[in-house]
Amino acid sequence: MSSSRLAEIRQNRIAKLAQIKKLGIDPYPAKSLRDTQIGDILSDYSGYHNKRVVVAGRVLAMRIHGQIAFLDLKDASGKIQVLLKDEHYLSFIDSSDFIEVSGNVMKTQSGEVTVESISLRLLAKALRPLPDQWDGLKDKETRLRRRYLDTNINPDVYSRFLRRSKFWEAHREFFKKKGFVEINIPVLEHIPGGGDANPFVTHMDAIDQDFYLRISQELYLKRLIGGGYEKVYEIGPRFRNEGLSDEHLPEHIAMEFYWAYADWQDGMQIIKDLFAHVIKSVYGDKALFKIRGFDVDFGKEWEIIDFGKLFKDKFNVDIYTASLKDIQPLVKEKVPNLPRAIDALWKQLRKDIAGPAFLINHPKYLSPLQKPSVDNPNIVERFQPIIAGSELGNGWSEVNDALDQLERFQKQQAMRDAGDAEAQWLDIDYVEMLEYGMPPTFGYGHSERVFWFLEDVTAREGVPFPQLRFELEETTKEIYGL
Repeated sequence: MSSSRLAEIRQNRIAKLAQIKKLGIDPYPAKSLRDTQIGDILSDYSGYHNKRVVVAGRVLAMRIHGQIAFLDLKDASGKIQVLLKDEHYLSFIDSSDFIEVSGNVMKTQSGEVTVESISLRLLAKALRPLPDQWDGLKDKETRLRRRYLDTNINPDVYSRFLRRSKFWEAHREFFKKKGFVEINIPVLEHIPGGGDANPFVTHMDAIDQDFYLRISQELYLKRLIGGGYEKVYEIGPRFRNEGLSDEHLPEHIAMEFYWAYADWQDGMQIIKDLFAHVIKSVYGDKALFKIRGFDVDFGKEWEIIDFGKLFKDKFNVDIYTASLKDIQPLVKEKVPNLPRAIDALWKQLRKDIAGPAFLINHPKYLSPLQKPSVDNPNIVERFQPIIAGSELGNGWSEVNDALDQLERFQKQQAMRDAGDAEAQWLDIDYVEMLEYGMPPTFGYGHSERVFWFLEDVTAREGVPFPQLRFELEETTKEIYGL
């Protein structure tokens, strides 16, 4: 639809709105008297036949036949036909309006379930029609910027975000059954930690200090373990000031949990159980998923992939003893240190792994917060779920040796001081907590990226309102005189 046509429709509806108000009709009442959801009628017609109901929803379409009209009325539970025999109502109703209809449930001669209107009330006058009533909503940019339109006219998108809600609800159900408690922790931190990422910075006027939006929930949840809690988790937003991609968003929802007196081996089993519970809760008996071109079967046993063996087989290098000088020739781009070089090579290798699998035996220098293996101090007790060529989580036995942790932090801080913006910060307060004592602990985290993969959609398609550069369309500027 052209901008001039949209502006014309809008002005006509504004004029109609003024006429409605002159008649003493409130076009935006505060409450509806709805007593029945449309879906209930559709699922139990025999129980509602000839019954008086009050339904409410958005008018999707209008079909006028002489003195009568048929409306398609939709609420969150379904869509039903409404029969109007009083043409008076048609003078102030348009498509996209929200209305309330009181009437009797019946079927037309064609067998369509219908509410025969006795009275009608306007609930919200829409000044614009939904896009599917003119030229659809095909432009991806428009869909992402105006998701409220996308969910109105694309049932698959609407259903996706209901599944996203169920995805996190299933996590909470699982953790409750396992005896975990959800405790909210700060989003604003003095020192961002728990991950390799560039943070967002903000300023708190009240105390005149800079803060960082958290990149992880890890260090505060472990402070709770040190504070006497044994099973804690949080689901909430985290922020990483990095690039947008099909798999990453700077703002996203993530989950982390910490389990005292458990280790990474206990963790692998609980993660398999968690995935099974979430998939069953959200997708029913479905086990085979098509994700990023892979067929991923969650009904089979998870594969175990050895980090060191994989590198030995593919590149003939020992990643536990190799230096940057040894690895740099294998990496296409120039990298600042050994961890970045190994990470670059790993990203090449992971692309061929369908999963579900656990990657184990990470080198210690890649894992500043994980406990070393008793059998090999160069390896840490850590695993990552690998699905469709990507890491979708991180689990580990925690370092609870305060002096060991201090040394690791100092090495990370040295890397940061040397120019590695993603190296971790020295967090002295966390080290002090460890000096008071923290029991052996297993920790794990993953983000809603798991959901995006299960849905096989991009990151932006997987959230209701993705971050986009702010801009106004010319049509908007014209309508509002901006």
